[in-house]
Amino acid sequence: MEIILKQDVENLGFKDDLITVKNGFGRNYLIPQGFAVLATSSVKKMLAETLKQRAYKEEKLIKDATEIADAIKALDIKITAKTADNTKLFGSVNNQDVADAIAAAGHVIDKKYIKVEGGTIKRIGKYNATIRLHRAVVVELPIEIVAEAK
Repeated sequence: MEIILKQDVENLGFKDDLITVKNGFGRNYLIPQGFAVLATSSVKKMLAETLKQRAYKEEKLIKDATEIADAIKALDIKITAKTADNTKLFGSVNNQDVADAIAAAGHVIDKKYIKVEGGTIKRIGKYNATIRLHRAVVVELPIEIVAEAK
């Protein structure tokens, strides 16, 4: 079944992508939830026209995202957290904590575009976070979790 995504769907595709999925997944989940529409010939023609009109705007968005990516790569993110024995954290550090640290450095990024390797961090050390600023611009950001001074 061919469908056109109306919004970004994790591990499936981005908005306005034409993809093929199994019939049940499209009919029972994607279309009723409003994530996609059935790709008929008329809808495909409208999509092609929309993509053609959006091409110029897309170049500007990629350029802006690249500038933000360069600024983020230069950041040195250190997150302090309470620890039990100077290695294990009380609680965990997740993408919201990384988003807060980046916001404190002056760049506001929504937490849903940040992925921390392993999902959550439960020990001090150095880790990587992947930030998707645009479908074509993805940044690897090294972060360091340090113990809070007692």
